[in-house]
Amino acid sequence: MVFQFPLVGFLPDWVTLLLAAVDLVIRVAVLGIIPGNRRPTTAMAWLLAIFFVPTIGLLLFLMFGNFRVSGKRREQQQQVNARVRAALADSHDVDTAFEGPDWLQSAAELNRGLGSLPMVNGNTVRLIPGYEDSIAEMTEAVRGAKRFVNAEFYIVGWDEVTDELFRALADAADRGVEVRFLYDHIGSLRVKGYRGFVRRLKETRIQWHRMLPLLPVRGQWRRVDLRNHRKIMVVDGEIAFTGSLNLIERTYHRKGNRKWVELMARIDGPAVTTLNIVFATDWLSETDEILEDQLEAADQAGDEPAQVVPSGPAFANENNLRLFNTLIYSAQHRLSICSPYFVPDDSLLYAVTTAAQRGVDVELFVSEQGDQFLVHHAQQSYYEQLLVAGVKIYRYPKPFVLHAKHFTVDDDVAVLGSSNMDMRSFSLNMEVSLMLPGSVIVGQMRKVEDMYRDVSKRLDLHEWRNRPMLTRYVDNVARLTATLQ
Repeated sequence: MVFQFPLVGFLPDWVTLLLAAVDLVIRVAVLGIIPGNRRPTTAMAWLLAIFFVPTIGLLLFLMFGNFRVSGKRREQQQQVNARVRAALADSHDVDTAFEGPDWLQSAAELNRGLGSLPMVNGNTVRLIPGYEDSIAEMTEAVRGAKRFVNAEFYIVGWDEVTDELFRALADAADRGVEVRFLYDHIGSLRVKGYRGFVRRLKETRIQWHRMLPLLPVRGQWRRVDLRNHRKIMVVDGEIAFTGSLNLIERTYHRKGNRKWVELMARIDGPAVTTLNIVFATDWLSETDEILEDQLEAADQAGDEPAQVVPSGPAFANENNLRLFNTLIYSAQHRLSICSPYFVPDDSLLYAVTTAAQRGVDVELFVSEQGDQFLVHHAQQSYYEQLLVAGVKIYRYPKPFVLHAKHFTVDDDVAVLGSSNMDMRSFSLNMEVSLMLPGSVIVGQMRKVEDMYRDVSKRLDLHEWRNRPMLTRYVDNVARLTATLQ
C-alpha cells in the first residue's frame, strides 16, 4: 500500500478500506500519468520505484519527476529565438555558408532548426587543455575588457587558483566595464566556503545572480536536480571561452586528492555572438533584462566555421542528443568520444555500438575513478556491451578525473562543450555545445586524444568480465537509477 503505517492493523475497518481505495486510485493514476512524454525505460523505472517502495517512490517522483522548466522560461527562450531569427534575417554581415560533406550540412541545418543559431564562418578556435592555463587565459582576457564581460558557470569558488580571475572581474567592474556573472545555485552551494564566496561577491560591483535558485523562503522552488550546467565567458563580444571547466581549484577542495582534467576552447569571431546569445537568454531568465545592444555580430577573425548548440528543458527537443546521434551515425572511419559520465539512452547506445559493428574505429575515453558513485557504476554497466560491439575503452588513471566532454567524427568535425553523454545532460541540464567542422580543429583535437591515450589503460573484455560479482551487482543497480528522470 502507499500508506504503510505500522498501526494499520489497529485502525477501524472503514479507515483501512479508505486507505486501500486511495492506494488503488494512486496506482491506477500513475499508470496513466508517468509514461506521458517520457522514455519507456524512464517511465518503467519510476513505476517500479512507486510500486516496490510506494511512499518513498511517490515522494521522489513528486520532487524529481517533473523535468520541465517553468512556462515563463520556455516563453523567454522562444522570445530570444524569435529575436535571433529576425536579427539574422536582417543582417548581411553574417556568413552562414561553409564547406563540408552533405551529412554535415544536414547536421548544421538540424541544429539551426532546433536552437535557432546558424553555422557562422570567420572564426578562429583554439583548444586549451591545461586547467590553470584556461583560467589564466580567461583572466588575461578580462583584464583587457573595455565594454562588458558576461560569464556563467556551473560550479564556482573563490580560492587560490581562481582568485586572480575574480579580482580581474572586480577590477573591470570598478573601471566601468559592465560585468555580469551567473552561477548555478545548487552546483555551487555544495562547495566548501560558499558563504564566503557570496560575501566577497557582494563586496564588488559585479552584477551577479544565482541560476535556477532554490530559495523556498523567497518563493523560488523547483526540481532540485534541474540545473544550468553551461560554462561560458564572453569579453566585449569579441572573445569567448567555453568547454568543461568549472571556476574552482582542480581538486574541488575535496578529500581523496582527485584532480580534474578539463578542455576549454577560446573562440574569436562571429560565433562569439551566438555564445553570448545563450548567456543573454540565461540572464533574461534570471533578471528579466534583455541585453539587446550586445547581440550585434562580431567581426571575422579567421576562416573556421562554428555553430553553437544550446540544449535543455527550455527547448522542445533534446537538441544535444539529436545532434550527437546524427553525427555518430554519419561516421565512416573514426569516432573518438570523451565523456566523464557515459550513461547513454538506447538511441545513443545503438548509434555508438552500430558504428563499431559496421567497421568504424570507435574509442571511448573515461575515468578509471569516478567522482559520483552511482553515475560511475551506472557507466560501468555499459562497458561489456560496448566492448563486445568492438568499442575500444580507455580509462584515464586515478587520481585524475577526466572531466572533458568532446568527440570527433572522421576528419570532418569536432564537438565540445558542457554536455556529457548521459540522460541527465539530455533531459535535465541546460547545456551548450560547439560544433566545429574542418580538419584544422580536428587536428587540434587529435593531439588531445593522443595525450589521453598515451596515459590511459585500454580495458580488456576478458578482464572486465572477471570483475568481482559485487561490483557487477552495484553497476547494474546503478544503471536502473540512471533512468529515474
